[in-house]
Amino acid sequence: MKVISLSFTTLVLFAAPAISMAADKIIHLPFAQVVAEAQKAGRLDPNIKFYLAGNAPDGTVTVVNDNATTNRKTNAFGKKDQTTCDWVLQSALIALQDDAKAAGANAVVDIVSNYNDVVYSDPGNYECHVGFLMSGVQLKAKLAKVQ
Repeated sequence: MKVISLSFTTLVLFAAPAISMAADKIIHLPFAQVVAEAQKAGRLDPNIKFYLAGNAPDGTVTVVNDNATTNRKTNAFGKKDQTTCDWVLQSALIALQDDAKAAGANAVVDIVSNYNDVVYSDPGNYECHVGFLMSGVQLKAKLAKVQ
């Protein structure tokens, strides 16, 4: 019995790093669709607007915080990549929304993905890192008042 237990433990110790790294990948997905779904579900306040870098709001923009960041992760085990990425993006946007409200802002502008301080900027997509166990989104943005 002790031999079986030791063999199993050894197998797990050697297999765990390979399994955890098995699905590490970077994917780019549509941003606006996630924002619309989160607003429809009531998770995002429609009075706070979100703009990826490359998309500017109409009107006068006054930046109140030029260094808002968020880093969110979610469970990805056994789930589709887009499902976990959209969920974790919503979580990141909720955090930025809360920061915007606290700062008196009504918009989050110049949003870029900033995973491990590597900037990915696209006017239509966000970057998500998907692993075997976790998916993650890191964003950097500016909080602003738009009039």
